[in-house]
Amino acid sequence: MIQPAICPLSVRYLLCMEPPLTSNPISTLVRGASAALVTQTLSVGITYLAQVLFARWMGVAEYGIYEYVVTVSTMLGFWAGLGLPNVVLRFVPEYSVKQDWAHVRGVLLGSWWQTLVTSLIISTLAAVVILNLAAHWSLPYTTQLLLSMAGVPLIALIKLQQEMARAIRRITLAYAPLLVVYPLLLILGAFAWWGWRGNFTSTTAIGLSLLAMLLVLVAQLQVFQRNLSSEVHTARPAYAVKQWLSVALPLLLIDSSFLILNQTDTLMLAALLNTEAVGLYTAAFKTAGWVNFILIAVNAIAAPMFASLYAQGDRAALQHLVFTIARWMFYPALIVGVGLVVWAEPVLSLFGPEFGVAQAALAALVVGQFVNVGAGSVGYLLTMTGHHNQCAFVVGCSAGLNILLNLIGIPWLGILGAALATAISMAVWNIWLNRLVVKYLGVDPSIVAAVAAQLNRKLNNSK
Repeated sequence: MIQPAICPLSVRYLLCMEPPLTSNPISTLVRGASAALVTQTLSVGITYLAQVLFARWMGVAEYGIYEYVVTVSTMLGFWAGLGLPNVVLRFVPEYSVKQDWAHVRGVLLGSWWQTLVTSLIISTLAAVVILNLAAHWSLPYTTQLLLSMAGVPLIALIKLQQEMARAIRRITLAYAPLLVVYPLLLILGAFAWWGWRGNFTSTTAIGLSLLAMLLVLVAQLQVFQRNLSSEVHTARPAYAVKQWLSVALPLLLIDSSFLILNQTDTLMLAALLNTEAVGLYTAAFKTAGWVNFILIAVNAIAAPMFASLYAQGDRAALQHLVFTIARWMFYPALIVGVGLVVWAEPVLSLFGPEFGVAQAALAALVVGQFVNVGAGSVGYLLTMTGHHNQCAFVVGCSAGLNILLNLIGIPWLGILGAALATAISMAVWNIWLNRLVVKYLGVDPSIVAAVAAQLNRKLNNSK
C-alpha cells in the first residue's frame, strides 16, 4: 500500500489506493463492482450452503425456530442503528469531496459509540420484556429469544461498520467479513459441533452465530482503523449532530420499512401458522435471493458514487452510470430467475425432500425480484441525494401494504400468500420510487429506459 504521507492529493480519496471519482466513473464502478461481485458471489454460495446444511441438520421445525429468532434479533439490531449506517454512507463521500476530514472523523466516531450505547439499551430492555412475558404467559422459544438478544449490539455495529467501509469504497472490507468470513465460521463451527456432539439444534446455531459475529466485528474494526488515511486520523473530530439526526430519522424509517418488507412474512408465518411454515418459506426466500445478488454487488460501490456525482452536479455522468448499472444487472438476473423457476424442485430439495412444496412461493418471489432489479438502484439514488423523506414515505406505505397483504394471504394461501404479499409490495415500492427518481433527479435508472436509449442511439447512428 502507498503510504498516505507520500500519496499525491490528486489521487487520494480517504484511502490512497482510490483514484479520484471524476477521472472515470465507469472505470471506478468496474473495479469496485468487480470486487463486490466476487465477494457477493462467494457470499451467496457460502451462505446458501450454510442454510442448506442447517436445514438438513436441524430439520424443518428447528430450522424455522432458528430463522424466526434470527429475524427478531436482526430487526432489533437494525433499529438500534438509529439510521446512522446510512448517515455515514450519505455524508462521508460528501465530506471527502470537500476534504472536510474533521467531519469525516466526527461522523465515524460519533456513530459508532452512539450505536453501541443504543443497542445495549435495546437488547437489555428486550430481554426484560421476554422474561416478563415468559413469567406470565406461555412464550415459545424463550431460551432461544433470550440468547439472541446478545446479538443485537453485534448486528447493529457490524451493519454500521459495513456502511463505514462502503462509504470509503473499501468494498471487500465492507462485505467480506460479514458475507464470507461469517458464514464460513458458522459452517466450520457447526461441523465441529456435529462431530463432537452428534446433534445440532437452533440453540446451538444461535450460540455459534454470536461467537462468529463477535470475531468478525473485532477483526473488521481493526482493519478499518488501519486503513484510514492520515488526514482522518489526525483531524480533530467535528460534529454536526442536528444535521445528521435530521437525515438519520427518515433513513431509520426507511430501514425499518425495508426490514418490515423483508421480515414481516417470516414473523407473521410464525404467528399465524407455525415454525415449519417459516422453515419452508425461508428456503424459498433465500433461493430467490440469487436473482438480485448482482444488484447488491453493484450498489455496494455505486451508492457513494451517486452522492459524489450529485454533489458535483454532473447529471450526464449520473445518467450514464445508472444506464450502465441497469444493463449489467438485469440480464444475468433474468437468466438466474428463469433457471430457478424451471429447476425449482431439485434446487429446493437441497434443503431436504420436504422443502420441494415451496415451488410456487419461490416462483412468486422470483417475479418480485425481477421488478426489483429492473427498476434500478432507486432507493440509493434517492437517499444518497437528499431525497430521503420522499423515499421514506414510499417505503413506509409499501411496508403497511405488506403487512395487510400478509394478513390476508397467509391464512388463505399459507407460504404462497406470504410470497405474493412480499412480491407485490416489492413491485409497488420499486415502480413508485423509480418515478420519483425521474421526477427529482432527472435520470431514469430502469432497464426499460436503458434499452430504449440504446435503441435510439442505434437508430440515430443508422440514419
